[in-house]
Amino acid sequence: MRLLYNLVLGALLPFAVLRLFWRSLRAPDYRRRLGERFGLFAPPGRNGGIWIHAVSVGETQAVEPLVRRLLKGHPALPITITTTTPTGSSRVRSLFGDQVFHVYFPYDIPFALEFFLNKVRPSLLLMVETEIWPNLLRQTRRRGIRTLLANARLSERSARGYRRFGGFTREVFGDIDRIAAQNEGDARRFRELGVAAEQIQVTGSIKFDQAFPASMQERAELLKLSWAGRPAWAAASTHEGEEAAVIAAHQRLLRSLPEALLVLAPRHPERFDRVAAMVERAGLGLARRGTGDAITAGAQVLLCDTIGELPLLLAAVDAAFIGGSLVEVGGHNMLEASVCAIPVAFGPHTFNFGVISELLVERNAAQRVSDAQSLAACMEGWLRDASLRATVGENGRAVVEENRGALDRLVALVAEEIAGLEGNVPAQKQRTGNALDG
Repeated sequence: MRLLYNLVLGALLPFAVLRLFWRSLRAPDYRRRLGERFGLFAPPGRNGGIWIHAVSVGETQAVEPLVRRLLKGHPALPITITTTTPTGSSRVRSLFGDQVFHVYFPYDIPFALEFFLNKVRPSLLLMVETEIWPNLLRQTRRRGIRTLLANARLSERSARGYRRFGGFTREVFGDIDRIAAQNEGDARRFRELGVAAEQIQVTGSIKFDQAFPASMQERAELLKLSWAGRPAWAAASTHEGEEAAVIAAHQRLLRSLPEALLVLAPRHPERFDRVAAMVERAGLGLARRGTGDAITAGAQVLLCDTIGELPLLLAAVDAAFIGGSLVEVGGHNMLEASVCAIPVAFGPHTFNFGVISELLVERNAAQRVSDAQSLAACMEGWLRDASLRATVGENGRAVVEENRGALDRLVALVAEEIAGLEGNVPAQKQRTGNALDG
């Protein structure tokens, strides 16, 4: 089966490269640094240490607190962070600068992995959420590189897909040394796919441990002032097929709340111009954040065409819809709104955040919608009733506060791994844990 996997991967590789070039027509960064995806790059000044793979912006945001604790507690420990997308790359560089070594994640083909591992020579690989790559896991196993799947989630839908490959799946999952699962359901599915129970620990989701600086709230208040007190709602991380529903919902909303402002943040930068054109075709007044357009009375939609500003914009609006949920993407992180006490709506497809989304709905901290009409009705209810949206928003913040602690538990697991790498585990374990906890 592994031979077949490699043959299929080799056959698909030219198409993967062509897809990068196709995407680069709208986002040129996709064709830049292409060699990195084949393990071709100048080696870091220091090798060894920890390799953290965070696919894109969301995963990078999620592991930021962990990386900062590592940088503080182990300043001599080299850290390499890989991402798959240019937006993830940009976020790593803006957050950490030259404190970490950053390149793109190599394709899961043997020679690319060989080149990468020979240059970086990590002692520990920390993968975020759902990064399961058969050749990578096999090579790290052969080289004695420890692997930890952090903030791990595995939906029932994904588990069904993995089960189709029987013994090969069990072999691949058996190459993972430790798993820090988000909840017991995820842990059970990992066990069913062949991971030994003693290798799995339920730590919770580190996305509950998001913390924003006090200065961000101050900036959000200033942003609100620039909107002249207009009721505002955000449609965040939207995908192809969702903006049409969001724009239609806003058109409905404007009939009863003509001063309402929609803050629209597409997930992928290469779609910014297309979404802007959609807004203009709908006859709505458009302002673009990236060009510093003023929010005049005629601006009905503010397009967030910048990177890294979504938390600020969510803190500034009165209510939010989280995308990737009206289409079968699986949803995005709704806790970025809840942590700011912003009431949140999402569509029916939230399998990437299954437990979290159900918990928010159950606690009256969120509402599910199904189309433009129900989205408009939801937003109108919240924007018209300050008391209602405050209650729903505070319910969300309470859910976040009650579920904090996953970061500390993950830090403890990483500390154990670092102590094991340094040798003398009993002596090092407490010292490392204390350093990380700072």
